[in-house]
Amino acid sequence: MNIEEAIKNCEIYSKQIKQYDPDPFYVNHFFTKYIELVNEIVNLIFEEANRDFGLFISEKSTQDKFLDKAKSKKDQNAIKFSEWYSITFDQEHKNPFPNAMKKICEFKKKLKKIPEIKIMIRASDRYKDDVNQEIKVNLTNKKLRSKEELNIEIKRQLPIFLEIINHKRKKSNEPKVDENQITTSTFMDIEDHKDIEIAYVSEIYISVLKRMIIEVRKEIKKLTTWE
Repeated sequence: MNIEEAIKNCEIYSKQIKQYDPDPFYVNHFFTKYIELVNEIVNLIFEEANRDFGLFISEKSTQDKFLDKAKSKKDQNAIKFSEWYSITFDQEHKNPFPNAMKKICEFKKKLKKIPEIKIMIRASDRYKDDVNQEIKVNLTNKKLRSKEELNIEIKRQLPIFLEIINHKRKKSNEPKVDENQITTSTFMDIEDHKDIEIAYVSEIYISVLKRMIIEVRKEIKKLTTWE
């Protein structure tokens, strides 16, 4: 698999997450596949860099193996690339959503699973600092048993949710929300990031990946081109 194929598959998984949202079973399945690919893309970047810098790493490349090989060969440009990548990666992940995705990827590497998924109701059209409310529904093998059960639970909790969100909206001079402007989505918490909407973060993170790849290839070209 090359980088372009990996990103294309991320896009496919992102669409499948959106398609099956808010069923936690299918969202967990496709988001796990998505995170595995995101983690693999870092290795693919350094496999590509290995070829372009001519380091001849025989086994599957990682950033650590790349840097070790570059140091053993005293390839200063390859060392510079690895250092540049670490700095650029950190810069790309300073904002909340990319940072949350980075932490989810680290969680997956460490614990071999993704954080627990929860179903929440939210306003369809969102304003800053809008609240979400978790919906507790009975699951069978971690799957929604029926949409009817979910809808019953939504209706049960909706009055409280509308009261809370509209109180906030009124204080902020924002439009009132009614029951027809409510939807459900899957969310997760990761460290200090609360209520990360899975479909949303998986969609917007693809832009981060694409931007990183463009910058990576520019930097490799700069460091491997003889003048």
